[in-house]
Amino acid sequence: MKSSIIILALSVLGFTAKAQHSNNNNSKTIVLVHGAWSDASSWDAVTPLLKAKGYEVINVNLAGHGKDTTSFAGITFQTYVDQVKAAIGSRNNVVLVGHSFAGLVISQVAEDEPTQIKELIYLAAALPHDGDSLLSLAKGDPASHIGKSLTIDQQHGAAIIAKDAAADIFAADAPLQVQQYIAANLKPEPLAPLATPVHLTETNFGSVKKMYIHTVNDNAISYPAQQYMVKAGKVAKVYTLQSSHTPFISMPGKLADILIAERK
Repeated sequence: MKSSIIILALSVLGFTAKAQHSNNNNSKTIVLVHGAWSDASSWDAVTPLLKAKGYEVINVNLAGHGKDTTSFAGITFQTYVDQVKAAIGSRNNVVLVGHSFAGLVISQVAEDEPTQIKELIYLAAALPHDGDSLLSLAKGDPASHIGKSLTIDQQHGAAIIAKDAAADIFAADAPLQVQQYIAANLKPEPLAPLATPVHLTETNFGSVKKMYIHTVNDNAISYPAQQYMVKAGKVAKVYTLQSSHTPFISMPGKLADILIAERK
């Protein structure tokens, strides 16, 4: 029981992840990008379900997250964008999935490389317009629980979530033991990327198909905020999960089924 609890917790915050690569089948590639205050092992329960269906899964670990020790001073929003573009490489027909803050990252990647992306999938994610940043979008989400628990450390370039609020914000539907583990192991987030605006055009970003997965019981990016972004974002299809901000923990099977359905 204890080991299963630790695995669940690791899936939320990620402390054991490595990039997932299988084959180079361009027609069956899914690229997963984690959100803020997390890392690539967020997807650990979902990845094997996708690979079992024959998909190549590329799991990107953004700089400064998990075991990566890159100094926050050297991390920019472009760092993340370049990491995802490098992971995609020369592949085409890629489904690019972004959770939470990574919605901005995948949007910028699609702007830069629109012909390589088959579809963008936003999982409880920021869905921006040109000039938006995560911090600017957050101002329009008063129902989010992040603001009241967020501290900005300008000196060290870090955004810090209070440990006693972490479980409520990110995994309110997780078992108590998992919530306790999350609170004990939560790490600061590089600040600069959160404040950096995206630069998007209708010609590039606007040409890429978009799908959104709502998380109804979300205390990080609230359901009303998600609905607003979708309404304004020219989204082709919407799915809804009755989960917190981290459905890859509470319902990985249902999440994998959606990703598989969209990849066909």
